[in-house]
Amino acid sequence: MPGTPEEQPAPVVRPEVWETYGPADLSAVPVFAGGFINFGYWQAVDLERPLSQGDRIRSEQDLYRHVLDAVAPAGGRAVEIGCGLGRGCALALEEYGPTQMTGVDIHPQQLGRAREANSRLLDARPQRLRFVLGAAESLPLGDAEFDCLYSVEAAQHFPDLPAFAREAARVLRPGGRVAVASFFSVEGVEGVSAPAERLAGMLDSFASGLDIARPVSRLGEALTDAGFADVRTASIGPQVWPGWDRWLARLWEPGTWPRNFHAAWEQRILDYYLVTAVRP
Repeated sequence: MPGTPEEQPAPVVRPEVWETYGPADLSAVPVFAGGFINFGYWQAVDLERPLSQGDRIRSEQDLYRHVLDAVAPAGGRAVEIGCGLGRGCALALEEYGPTQMTGVDIHPQQLGRAREANSRLLDARPQRLRFVLGAAESLPLGDAEFDCLYSVEAAQHFPDLPAFAREAARVLRPGGRVAVASFFSVEGVEGVSAPAERLAGMLDSFASGLDIARPVSRLGEALTDAGFADVRTASIGPQVWPGWDRWLARLWEPGTWPRNFHAAWEQRILDYYLVTAVRP
């Protein structure tokens, strides 16, 4: 069992992650409205009409709701890995009723922003919400401390999925649930080869190393090897990519690199997944 957060050494942050979520502050980029940093789950949004900022924020909230529905945090202790500004933690606390909500992020500047953005909640519910500095692969949390663990669009940055899976198993109690939503390369498609190289050629975030191209099976295998049961993987690409591309079209022309997320999905080299499992 690791020591308290104060006893833990500061986590090592990859340079690409440090810049993007620190000085560059991705949460301030207009496409990430409302303080969330995710591509969105657009099932409830009418994509045939012009999109509003309210539509965009709903898509980001609905991605969290889709993940939270899978881990059912009501009445238990929940932890989000890669919490960013903590908007998802606040949504979970307000709508799903965990007894305690912990947000973990590797970037100290993000945690500072999270504490500022959620200052009212922290003041009103100091025993129910906290933010902790830590890496997904070495969590400064106690053994069997949580009933559910989730991560929304952060796993594409985790350098060591097996270490993350082992830590998730350690901090969850028996019967605890884990859910991870993120984008991964697609494997086993006839006529499609070298997806990692192709993604690096299409998308700057993969070329720079910010996003790491791996098949989703790597996460499933890591969870299984860590002792999880009932590991399930579901594509939610149809609910993510078309809406994300429609939103990007407000700011980016076709053929520019951000629009290539949708192109990579259409070419079957990238998809968005929800991976769930149970700790026996």
